[in-house]
Amino acid sequence: MAAGPAGPRFRPLDVPSGPPPANDGGGQRAQGLPGRGGVWVGAAPPLPPAGSASGRPRPHCPRSGCSVCQDGRRRWCERGMLLRMRTVGAPWRGGPSDKGEKTRKMWYCFLPCLLFLQLEANPGLKVRITQKGLDYGRKIGIELLKQRVLKETFPSWSGQENFLVVKVNYTISRFKVDAVDIPETSASFIPGTGVSLSVAHASATINADWRVKAWLLSKDQGGFTLSVSELFIAVVFKVSRDSTGHLSVLLHSCQLSIGSVKVTLNEGFSWIYSFLSGYLEKAIHSKLNENICLNIKYKIQMMDAQLRKQKVLSQIDAFAQIDYSLVSSPAVFKSHINLDLKGTVYPVGNHTDPPFVPAPFGLPNKSDSMLYFGVSNYFLKSATLAYYRAGVFNITISKDLATAFNLTTATLKDFLPEIALHCLTACPLLLKLMATSPPVVSLQSDTCRLWITGSVQVFAVLPNSTIQYIFTGNLTTSTRSNLAVIKQKLIISLFLKRLQFSLLHSAVGFSQVSLVENFLSYTLRRVVIPVINDKLGKGFPLPNLAYTSLVGPVIKMNQGHLVIFTDVHYKHEQGEDEDLH
Repeated sequence: MAAGPAGPRFRPLDVPSGPPPANDGGGQRAQGLPGRGGVWVGAAPPLPPAGSASGRPRPHCPRSGCSVCQDGRRRWCERGMLLRMRTVGAPWRGGPSDKGEKTRKMWYCFLPCLLFLQLEANPGLKVRITQKGLDYGRKIGIELLKQRVLKETFPSWSGQENFLVVKVNYTISRFKVDAVDIPETSASFIPGTGVSLSVAHASATINADWRVKAWLLSKDQGGFTLSVSELFIAVVFKVSRDSTGHLSVLLHSCQLSIGSVKVTLNEGFSWIYSFLSGYLEKAIHSKLNENICLNIKYKIQMMDAQLRKQKVLSQIDAFAQIDYSLVSSPAVFKSHINLDLKGTVYPVGNHTDPPFVPAPFGLPNKSDSMLYFGVSNYFLKSATLAYYRAGVFNITISKDLATAFNLTTATLKDFLPEIALHCLTACPLLLKLMATSPPVVSLQSDTCRLWITGSVQVFAVLPNSTIQYIFTGNLTTSTRSNLAVIKQKLIISLFLKRLQFSLLHSAVGFSQVSLVENFLSYTLRRVVIPVINDKLGKGFPLPNLAYTSLVGPVIKMNQGHLVIFTDVHYKHEQGEDEDLH
């Protein structure tokens, strides 16, 4: 066989022999695909046993201390490459069978790596809730809990007890909570799990009606007061991400302790009083022990269901939407919790991902504020791309708008004297500006810049409403972007810094291009930039909770991303203003 052309070849690295970790069986064979045995999707494929008919030992990870697909998930992709390739000068060694076997093993590793890179993509936005924010949320939550309990309705319940030789049937109904006191509460982050909330020394006073029926003896009814004291509850909520990118909250554990239950009957015969006072206290104590944690679990399930119904796509305006879906499960640490959001801006009706990916970035190691929002350069790039695709940067200055800003041939004559030979009377101008490529955005320390490349066509609107062509050229503009947070939205305003113009064609001739640049610079500052800012004026909504507003937000720009530091203010639904931050 003739030797192939000279050049680098690929051959597999030598890997140590030895038994690899057992496969967890999580893979699934795709039938009917080319290659011996098909292609495995999911966990790592099963490998032939040592000393099998293949005549080769099973490969395993060349890195020391690595568990190759020990759990079928991330560690296999990060540390355990079954087969790595390197460029060497020697030709490929081994027969066709060896080459096919090694190629398959390489793909067995490579495909899951690609999968996990997609599942754990870098975020475009980050949200951090600190302990300060959690404490504020705890105070607000406890106040709302008190209000909710005072309005809560409870079902009636019945029972039967024996009093000496008499069977007594009783019914308790019309429960009404009159007072709730929760003097001690605490909340903390549980690393790797979620949030812990505890209540200590809580008490409640409840009024209800009772009714009894004793066989062959009597019937009686009345009211009673129930006092519950020294109530301790410790609850842990587990936070995660569901398959659709929604935040999921589930009850991880619930511990309950009730110190005292006291029943005081307001009416009834003395023997009935004696009977109910003893049995009701035991029955109610048992009911509370059985149902409080179950009720908490039910409420958390309801909240989780509501979270799953929330739309992860937020409408910005008529042109664009933001994808706020989680790209990974929340990362919980002792001092804070991080939420990584996709943060991609799409044109309305077109959810094609941009041709670039987010770069990794981090939030500062601070806890002075309740919330930290991280906004990457990727978020702003996807926003400018979305608005470019939606045509926001294509502006037509009509006759009416030109007249309002005195954009006429008489004004243009000061910059382009040759126009006087073609337009003897002052006529309004018609300008068509179009972005020819997506704007380029750059976040630097303490500054945000936006470059827009486009073209401009200038016409004169004659008295008979026909238009007369004047010139066409290319534009490159450099703008400075001012960023502000107003009403929980990130507002971007553009200011022209520099303009470069190159002439493509003219019907009137040019003497000095720099003078036309001055005219176009005036037009962009007075008309075009304000029109674009008006389109962007609705701002980008930041992730938030209902009935909350941001207090004292501060923007800090860094290389490749910006960070917003802010506290939060909650306003009650009914309009009662309570500032606890």
